[in-house]
Amino acid sequence: MNRNQVRPQRRHATPSRIERVRRQAVPKPRVIIALLLLLGLVSVMLLDGYLRAEVGNDQRVRSDASASKVPDSVLDGGPFLSFQGGTARTRSVPDKTIVLTFDDGPDPEWTQKVLDILDDNDVPGTFFLVGSMISRYPDVVRRMVDDGNEVGVHTFTHVDLSYQSAARVTREIAQTQLALAGAAGITTTLFRAPYSSTNDAIDNYSWPVYKKLGAMGYTSVFIDTDSEDWQRPGVSKIIKWATPKSGKGASVLFHDAGGNRAQTLEALPRYIKKMKAKGYTFTTVSGAQQQAQGQQAQGQQAQAPQGTPATAGDTRQSNPEQAAHRTADTATLWEGRALLGAVAVAEWTVPGLAAVLAVVGVAVLGRFAMMLVLARRHYRQRNRRRFSWGPSVTGPVSVIVPAYNEKECIANTLNSLAASTHPIEIVVVDDGSTDGTAEIAESLGLPNVRVIRQPNAGKPAALNNGVRHARYDIVVMMDGDTVFEPDTVQRLVQPFGDPEVGAVAGNAKVGNRSTVIGAWQHIEYVMGFNLDRRMYDLLRCMPTIPGAIGAFRRDAVLGVGGMSEDTLAEDTDITIALHRAGWRVVYAEHARAWTEAPASLGQLWRQRYRWSYGTMQALWKHRRSVTDRGPSGRFGRVGMPLVVLFQIVTPVFAPLIDVFTVYAMIFVDFKASLLAWLAVLLVQLVCAAYAFRLDRERYRYLLMLPLQQIAYRQLMYLVLIHSCVTAATGGRLRWQKLKRTGEVGTPAPGTGVR
Repeated sequence: MNRNQVRPQRRHATPSRIERVRRQAVPKPRVIIALLLLLGLVSVMLLDGYLRAEVGNDQRVRSDASASKVPDSVLDGGPFLSFQGGTARTRSVPDKTIVLTFDDGPDPEWTQKVLDILDDNDVPGTFFLVGSMISRYPDVVRRMVDDGNEVGVHTFTHVDLSYQSAARVTREIAQTQLALAGAAGITTTLFRAPYSSTNDAIDNYSWPVYKKLGAMGYTSVFIDTDSEDWQRPGVSKIIKWATPKSGKGASVLFHDAGGNRAQTLEALPRYIKKMKAKGYTFTTVSGAQQQAQGQQAQGQQAQAPQGTPATAGDTRQSNPEQAAHRTADTATLWEGRALLGAVAVAEWTVPGLAAVLAVVGVAVLGRFAMMLVLARRHYRQRNRRRFSWGPSVTGPVSVIVPAYNEKECIANTLNSLAASTHPIEIVVVDDGSTDGTAEIAESLGLPNVRVIRQPNAGKPAALNNGVRHARYDIVVMMDGDTVFEPDTVQRLVQPFGDPEVGAVAGNAKVGNRSTVIGAWQHIEYVMGFNLDRRMYDLLRCMPTIPGAIGAFRRDAVLGVGGMSEDTLAEDTDITIALHRAGWRVVYAEHARAWTEAPASLGQLWRQRYRWSYGTMQALWKHRRSVTDRGPSGRFGRVGMPLVVLFQIVTPVFAPLIDVFTVYAMIFVDFKASLLAWLAVLLVQLVCAAYAFRLDRERYRYLLMLPLQQIAYRQLMYLVLIHSCVTAATGGRLRWQKLKRTGEVGTPAPGTGVR
């Protein structure tokens, strides 16, 4: 291909670009997907917090309350409380019988070892399980039931139910039953309240709860003796405190979770052997109730006249208390499995995200440190009195202004160029405007201005057309809504005194910064773009020459085939292409251009969506540079990873730091989490202040930084997720025209637009 020819643009039998732009709005289905992803993440985090009793955590425990409304027969009765026929009734454990009960499990370590001990000694246990633990460790529950042990409900989040509403009580029980159904395919009629022990723990506040559960068919299980193993008092004391007196039967309390249970594991086999040596037998709650009912029936039968039929208390009659486990119905079974599935996702997602965010946090802080160090070096290097790019560039250059419906801005743009202190020709390429842009440009009567008209073909085609008509070896490209300071072109082209330099990025500034949205973008431009460019300049891997202000050697542009329509980010595309061709791309910080940034959230979304998606397209297009040799390989192995990490990966995850911070502030440690967030904000503030100092900007805009981090960053996160979804689904987005107001006027010499 001739070096003086720009590669012809591929034309397709598609609707005109005007029609395409008109039809292109933000693709709503993909926006919905992005929002659903964020909502799903929040839901997973809330579920994880609920499982760990961090969401809605209530650690209140009632004590010393009156029991005046509780019947004495209950307070002084046996440990098994039921409400058959609506009447409170208790049963005791038969003599020489032990019911081993365990609270707070299942635990993947301690419960498994307890089950091993029970298996080795051929005794059953009754485990009162916390629903959140069931949902996290269903395999342990499955083994527990398969081994012939009995299970009961110990609420879902281990709260004192006497403080809870009737709806919360019902929910705690129902959720635990769902988890149990999902884990083992059963439900249970046994219940033990957290923080309960013997019957005399029932008070006027908890009594209505027991009556409510009794009416639902539950048997509430208390204890006769407490090993108090949770205190870890020593093995001998655990055994002593768990031993009933005078050969009486007992419901005995141990714990298989909730802390270090090494003493429990040591005491339990010794306790079982001791009680067996004393002639005790071991059974479950249901087994003890069945024995007690059988003894009662035998006593009634012995007292009845000969020939009297068996009563309803006969052991041969069916009684719900004799079988605590129920096979879960189909609906409950699948709801339970769905719950366990959601929990499994939360169990993997939240810790995984925490680990990723830790890495991202280190990367972000490392980036800040690297930016500060390299930006300072860049500033000191380029602002030394003796620094020079080489021979001063004084020859005329061509300034290309692509314009599509820029009637609000084109006059300001051209008037600013007319005041240039460097000799220039101005080539306005009107891309099929329908609002009289070309006529306005011609009517100004400015010297050295040529207007070239072309059918609407898009910005890359307009720029290529301008390159073809350019008379000089250096071309400056800018947007039709941008204004230059008088010395901008002169400062922008000086790096071409170095023959290795193929392109120069200027310092783009936000001109309409008086609004909140404008101020946010102003901070982003100064800190996020220009501070980055200093770093990338020294690393020789500048990823993007901004479309608002950039200068190129004409031969370099022609050598890489001109501006391409392959991506929506033609500026990033050609910058990477120049790197791969061996040209050096540098940053001229004192060459300033003032551009009109989007003034509404909708316009901002569309612009950043195009930028981020176009960047992804450009990176994918040049992916082979990673394995290339020479300059192309250098960019691929240095620039490409930095761009992917800092412009895609960290922006995707950085807002999640805020989400996790809110999560931790509400559910974990408010003070520590707030201090950590403020520390990160302080680091960002220091970096931003230094960037503002280098650009000689007013610090008052930094007052908007905290709000920018809270609101603006979340918007950018959604935009990037939107772009990722578009890329993953193979969507095709076209360039979109933003609405302009023309409020950014020509800056006065040396003052800029402040």
